[in-house]
Amino acid sequence: MQDTILQALRRNAADEAAQLAREWIQAEPEQPQAHRLLALALQQQGQHDAALASLQRGLELAPDNAEMHLQHAGLLLALRQFDAAGSALDRTAELNPNELGAYLMQAHLALSRNDVDEAERITRTAARVDDGNPEVVALQGMVALRRNDAERALALLSAASQALPNDPRIVYALGFAYLGKGMLAFAEQAFRRVLELNPGLTSLQGLLVQLALRQGNTEGAADTLRQVLDNPDTATPAMRRLAGELELQSGRPLQALEHLLPVFEQSPADRQTLQLLLMAWQRLGREQQARETLDAALAAHPQEHNLWLARLSIDPVGGSDAAAVADRWVAAMPGHLAALETRMRVHDMAGEADAAEAVARRIIALEPGRGSGEARVVDALLARDPAAAVAHVQALVAQAPAEAQPGLRAWLGSVQDRAGQRDAALATWTSLHASEAPTRLPLPPQAKAPLSWPELGEIAEGVGARPMFVWGAPGSGVERVIAAIAAASPVLRGDRFGANPPDDAFQSYHALQDLSTGKLTPEQMLAQWRAQLPARGLADANVIDWLLWWDNALLWALRPQLPEGRLLLVVRDPRDMLLEWLAHGAPAPFAVTSVNEATEWLVRALAQVATLHEQDLYPHALVRIDDIGNDPAAMADHLGRLFGVNFPPAQTLGPARFPAGHWRNYRDVLSAAFDQLTPVAVRLGYVEA
Repeated sequence: MQDTILQALRRNAADEAAQLAREWIQAEPEQPQAHRLLALALQQQGQHDAALASLQRGLELAPDNAEMHLQHAGLLLALRQFDAAGSALDRTAELNPNELGAYLMQAHLALSRNDVDEAERITRTAARVDDGNPEVVALQGMVALRRNDAERALALLSAASQALPNDPRIVYALGFAYLGKGMLAFAEQAFRRVLELNPGLTSLQGLLVQLALRQGNTEGAADTLRQVLDNPDTATPAMRRLAGELELQSGRPLQALEHLLPVFEQSPADRQTLQLLLMAWQRLGREQQARETLDAALAAHPQEHNLWLARLSIDPVGGSDAAAVADRWVAAMPGHLAALETRMRVHDMAGEADAAEAVARRIIALEPGRGSGEARVVDALLARDPAAAVAHVQALVAQAPAEAQPGLRAWLGSVQDRAGQRDAALATWTSLHASEAPTRLPLPPQAKAPLSWPELGEIAEGVGARPMFVWGAPGSGVERVIAAIAAASPVLRGDRFGANPPDDAFQSYHALQDLSTGKLTPEQMLAQWRAQLPARGLADANVIDWLLWWDNALLWALRPQLPEGRLLLVVRDPRDMLLEWLAHGAPAPFAVTSVNEATEWLVRALAQVATLHEQDLYPHALVRIDDIGNDPAAMADHLGRLFGVNFPPAQTLGPARFPAGHWRNYRDVLSAAFDQLTPVAVRLGYVEA
């Protein structure tokens, strides 16, 4: 829903955006982002007072949301100075291109409606008029802040606030720049200064409480909160809920109830209040009070989704009491899909397969194609008629819109696999890869092994940072190892797979050629990598860097320039890797046009891994996950022994994948590919057959 509303706003379809936001609010009244987007739409319509009311409701629900506070500041600015001024400002700029004030106001207006590109364009024009003007510098800082460039924002806004120390807009933005850099004490000081300059900006008080808590200053947070609650104008439900949360954190659940129950009476479906209440009741051992309170609320509000979920959470999962609550929910909301899905799951937990399937069919009767219901029906068909299960999914694929086709075709392949239709499964997977190849990354280049390698450098005295690079070929399950590491380490970085990857040679397909021609020296390559670390939120080279691709040719730089580094290589039986890649893809969306192409590339990639391991070309470890890839506890134990530290198990490693040795089910249909992979499988320590 959020993306759809944002698209409407970008098209200036404010009426459509407002309608969609209202529908979202009706479905989820306690969702802060819904109120924020409604405010943007209303502001685009010129309804500033209504926008302000909607945004203030969002801030009540999320008093520590930085994005909303920035929007709030821009809206207040628009209300105070710029109502209905847009066209006049445009005309002013036309008549006098050197009228700085017009550009400043236009840029602030653009920021207030969240149009950062337009604000940046206007600010560049203003800078040509008067580059050193502190208001221009402040706008440059505000644009940098919206771009998540906290470093630049902090430098610019600090300079602007020194020139204009009493401008609340600048100090306000400066506070968020400090926040972006993790400088919490400075951020708190800036926001307190904003309140001195503008005492009416009470929405900041919740943020100040949160900042005090994040610094471990519970007394300061409590003092601020008491001041807020003593004032009827600022003692909002959000502040009372925050007081309840603070009491829970301080180990006083009884006092937490005193704050939370009045908020609950006022907003019985508020998700955050319900979560805090459940925690307080649990710590006090008052499950019966919880049941009675929630049952009374449900009697008055039987259509509230969140209330039913809270009531269900009190009784043991899958037990008869939970089943009775689920029945009551379905009776109260017979067409509510979440209620039916809950009842279906409770049936399954009780081993009532036929009843669960019956509910699943009710779900897809209400919403054909609903994933939860269709998956349960297919599971039932697989148990008694595998061919019918395949036909059912094929029918779904045929009826689905184009955007849903890839996911459904991948599922079809999995169902064909479970039904024992190996030829059909392989055909489904390969056709899906071929159809998506034009929109995917080309397979990374691979270099030939040299006759010799540069000497491994000496680790300099006093070097404390020990960077680690992690890589696994497609199908290795490297993403599962990454999920396990993420549960234990704050220095893991997976940004190479995100929207803003680091700009260094490890990210570039040209790196191997540039190293071979001398266009890129090993010294430059590592200096480039180090230069990106601060922007990745790292103080030094103590990083676990998940690489997009690997080639042994990178050792030309790593051996002499980073001898203290380490390499973690994730492997499985190569034949399982190929099958996994074809069936489930890989974290990096590489283009594959045929089984043969994928096989040949994988053989070369894994031969390099085997060579590196056999010749010990760089400090490294092979992480074999054949038998632990679907087990968070076993994965944590294995990595803990490897790293020599305690690893808490990840909540999940992702959806379950094929078990080790599943490739043997495809010996007939992939015999040629497996023949190519078997020699490197043996080199890596796997059996030949």
